Amino acid sequence: MSRPGTPEQTLDVQGDGPLGRTDKDAGEETQSSHRMLSFSDALLSIIATVMILPVTHTEISPEQQFDKSIQKLLATRIAVYLMTFLIVTEAWAAHIRLFQAVGKTDDTLALLNLACMMTITFLPYTFSLMVTFPDVPLGIFLFCMCVIAIGAVQALIVGYAFHFPHLLSPQIQRSAHRALHRQHILGIVFRGPALCFMAAIFSLFFFPMSYLLMATVVFLPHVSKATSWCRDKLMGRREPPAHSVPFTFDLHQPLSKERVEAFSDGVYAIVATLLILDICEDNVPDPKDVREQFRGSLVAALSVYGPRFLAYFGSFTTVGLLWFAHHSLFLHVRRATPPMGLLNTLSLAFVGGLPLAYQQTAAFARQPHDELERVRVSCAIIFLASIFQFAIWTTALLQEAETLQPSVRFGGCEHTFMFAKLALYPCASLLAFASTCLLSRFSTAIFHLTQIAVPFAFLLLRLLVRLTLAGLRGLRGLAQPAEPLPSQAGEADAQAQLLPAPC
Repeated sequence: MSRPGTPEQTLDVQGDGPLGRTDKDAGEETQSSHRMLSFSDALLSIIATVMILPVTHTEISPEQQFDKSIQKLLATRIAVYLMTFLIVTEAWAAHIRLFQAVGKTDDTLALLNLACMMTITFLPYTFSLMVTFPDVPLGIFLFCMCVIAIGAVQALIVGYAFHFPHLLSPQIQRSAHRALHRQHILGIVFRGPALCFMAAIFSLFFFPMSYLLMATVVFLPHVSKATSWCRDKLMGRREPPAHSVPFTFDLHQPLSKERVEAFSDGVYAIVATLLILDICEDNVPDPKDVREQFRGSLVAALSVYGPRFLAYFGSFTTVGLLWFAHHSLFLHVRRATPPMGLLNTLSLAFVGGLPLAYQQTAAFARQPHDELERVRVSCAIIFLASIFQFAIWTTALLQEAETLQPSVRFGGCEHTFMFAKLALYPCASLLAFASTCLLSRFSTAIFHLTQIAVPFAFLLLRLLVRLTLAGLRGLRGLAQPAEPLPSQAGEADAQAQLLPAPC
């Protein structure tokens, strides 16, 4: 081992690098991983989002009632979708951490990453088997085998990168404890596949346990973090062992804000695309029907699909405005903490469910007897997608000095406006849901009125917020005496700080 004052630079050339590879040779063969990571983010966001398709294509004939059996079927499929969506996003988060340790790529590493992505693309098929045959363990078994294969390929990437140290991040290259780094990273890489291996075994004789183990894959890092926090609070923070090193591959460190934004944008874009694909697939009339039923009039044939086009425009507007709120929030986010990442993942999971909401609203004309239940399903999906966005901002406010720009912190000039922007959809969807409980006969009209009113509310939001703040300041001025006493001046100043200063 080298002396403390001299980092292990010789290992990059001769010690760990094979065949005495020089830095010049390594530089000619390596390249930046930026484009490869962008491709991986796009592909992972597509895979996570398209798993809603087996749920949206649930066969419900016009004669069927939206009874408890159909509700139970949809609830089961949605629950399995949420679990698999979160597992895919955990694979994406692990990919982020992995390429924090691997700083550069070469041809072999790029091909290994493609092999990892190919295995991930098989997950939607296994999910389709899971939701179509819920009582047959083969779908669960194949899904778990895919996760195990993903972990194996990621382990190969780790082994290859440590075999050629010039591919590693500069911090690990200079470290005197490379073996400990490798051991730590492999331990995290194999954590999920190990649980899925146990789930695959249980699927052969007791598959409910398999679902529990697969859910553990999602929440284990967060439970581990919460346990460590509670232990530190109760017993005090323990000193790290003398042989420990500051690992960069840490699930508790902030996520890359840029990759969080890229993955989120991919999910929103794919959801918007899935909506128009349903329009192209289901709302193009058959030429024979146009000739026989509508006397060759394509306009008359398309008029039958009018409610579906209305549902499409309303659903696309919802997706677009939720993306706008997400975009506005992350403009003011300086870094994304793990709790913010989890809440963002949950929000994206329900955003991925918006094609299901579109399917429900498009069915109003075909199955008007079930419109109340379908409106409530759509309101619930929109509410959950938006309330988790609001929770991201609320969580960021708890560590605002580290996570937020000054303008949206407490007392900042954009604080109230950001609050109103993120609270608009949760309040509107909750109000629509409550209104359908009181005025069930007008549930469809209430839902469409909400879809029309919310975009106009977004356009007028800044004006409404400014008018509200001006009114509050005016009321505060009327309530204060003309010449406040010295003892009241401090109280007035404290109240003034509760209202944000104008920008």
